[in-house]
Amino acid sequence: MGMIGEYARLTPEQFQRALGDPEWAHELVLETGTAEWETKPEPGRARRLDVDKAWDGIRFLLERSGFLVDVVLGGELIPGAADWGCTPPRHLTPAQVAEVAGELARTPFEALVADLDPAELTRADTYPSGLWDEGGADGLEYVRHHYEALRVFLAAAARDGDTVLLWIS
Repeated sequence: MGMIGEYARLTPEQFQRALGDPEWAHELVLETGTAEWETKPEPGRARRLDVDKAWDGIRFLLERSGFLVDVVLGGELIPGAADWGCTPPRHLTPAQVAEVAGELARTPFEALVADLDPAELTRADTYPSGLWDEGGADGLEYVRHHYEALRVFLAAAARDGDTVLLWIS
């Protein structure tokens, strides 16, 4: 199965309740389900996103490019929350979401991989191992797909003033 990167958008009211009742938030997220991504101009209706095992590739590429906010493993912990799989949930505030969404909008995937040697991902032990072998082209396309979905998801969250929860399940 493996470790899966997950995101969920919460309205301000939902987030306030989540701070006092993280178990309620977990149930809400589980009921939400994940979305298949559309390529239409307004695909930002999804409340939950699963970037599958591409999370560490995304993290590596963004860190390598100097991103200031860790959109994969960053944010603040939800107080009192248990693990939602492999990690407890963390959150990015609406202001952080807007900052990250703006930065991602200005950062096409091509810019992240322009001078990349895929062997760097292997040397950095980027999860999942083996995805970067044989030149890494398939692995990079896999990461590209999920990076683009994350850009759309965070843009929609920023537009709506949502808090974003993130965790590894």
